[in-house]
Amino acid sequence: MGFEECYVFGSTEVVLWVLKKQNTSNVELQDSLLNNSGKGLRWRTWAPQMRILVYKSVRGILTYYGWSSVIESLQVGCPLVMLPFQTDQFVVARFMEEKRVGVKVERSEHDGKFIGESLANALRSVMLEKTYRNEAKEMSKIFGDKELHQKYADEFVEYMEIHRPAIKD
Repeated sequence: MGFEECYVFGSTEVVLWVLKKQNTSNVELQDSLLNNSGKGLRWRTWAPQMRILVYKSVRGILTYYGWSSVIESLQVGCPLVMLPFQTDQFVVARFMEEKRVGVKVERSEHDGKFIGESLANALRSVMLEKTYRNEAKEMSKIFGDKELHQKYADEFVEYMEIHRPAIKD
């Protein structure tokens, strides 16, 4: 099973895990939502991330750190617990930590693996320290402003039209 995302609600006792199985059959796809403990839900296929993130009770998202998850989280002001695995994810995680919208889970210096205590500390920080939620809410004014993004796209297209290179015959 591959880890996708984890949404942490108002209490650390309520967690929605998104875990994807490799080579999933159609029968398994039909049984996508499991409530096996009474304290949390486990989603085995695709989960509607934006529908989940808009709930005020969602206190954070534990993510392997895809850029689209960062954008969607910050659009609604949801702080991040970050598990960077490769390339640009480390740079983005550092930047998001500097902006105080999330916490990167530290790895063991010995073998480079994530440590349970580090994960618990990162979750605790995001859940309990209001700074992360406040800064994520502040960033949502930029990430969630569709008119601003449309303006940037229009300005880019206009710039490209004005500065396009001449095509030689």
